[in-house]
Amino acid sequence: MSPKVTITATIGAIVTAALVALSGASNSESFGGIQIFVWCAIISFGIQWLAFIPAWMNHSEHFFDLTGSMTYLTVAGFAIFTVPSLDFRSIVLMLMIGVWAARLGTFLFTRVKSVGADTRFDVMKYQFSWFLMTWTLQGLWVFLTSAAALAAITTKQPEEFGLVGVVGLIIWVIGFSIEVVADEQKRRFRNEVNEQGHQVNRGTFIRTGLWKYSRHPNYFGEITLWVGVAVIAIPVLSGWSFVALISPIFVYLLLVKVSGIPMLESSANKRWSDNPEYQRYKESTPLLLLKPRR
Repeated sequence: MSPKVTITATIGAIVTAALVALSGASNSESFGGIQIFVWCAIISFGIQWLAFIPAWMNHSEHFFDLTGSMTYLTVAGFAIFTVPSLDFRSIVLMLMIGVWAARLGTFLFTRVKSVGADTRFDVMKYQFSWFLMTWTLQGLWVFLTSAAALAAITTKQPEEFGLVGVVGLIIWVIGFSIEVVADEQKRRFRNEVNEQGHQVNRGTFIRTGLWKYSRHPNYFGEITLWVGVAVIAIPVLSGWSFVALISPIFVYLLLVKVSGIPMLESSANKRWSDNPEYQRYKESTPLLLLKPRR
């Protein structure tokens, strides 16, 4: 990737986050004269840039995913501890982000350590502007994904949790459960060995469990749980703070159109383009939930 493209993307990420931060902070409590919602954006990027320094010096991606998860915890924790008062909605949102981030960070970090490297970074970790762009985009990912929750936690006008909150919580539990189960099913599939200790599924694709009904059930769960977070946040949003509802939209676009599914589908097509069983699986199994177009 050319330096011009990576620099443009880096600047674009910062500008996007700044616009969302300033707009979404319209109803946010302040800390040190700055809206807490804005502070969360600053922290999201600041942690990534600090972590980038040793990562670049060692040309290592081993702590990339773990840093992302820790940033979620740090940002949510900062919001919780700096707001003047806490309500039930804020505590629930903090727990939801905390449980999700801790689980995903541990899962991804363990996977990278067991494999030894993340092939996505094979080239970029030796190109300064590309590698920096990736860390910057992770800052954007953290802030935009958690924006709805952060806007609700930092609001000046708290409301009763109510029925809408309960519905959002149910949606989150469903999405989180699907993501966890799907990831675990794929992990077991990849690590299944025979009596001789050889991996029996090397070079094949999973199509059992939740993967029988969706080619990317983990991503479906991810999108669903952030929809749940947004639903919980809606009752306390007003005016420009509704911009924070970009959270589930951003997650959907990121996973379906940018870095998630497109990369995996491209890789799978290259590996199994001449495999009739994979082609049948692809034709009969939805990408997420809806049936694929013929």
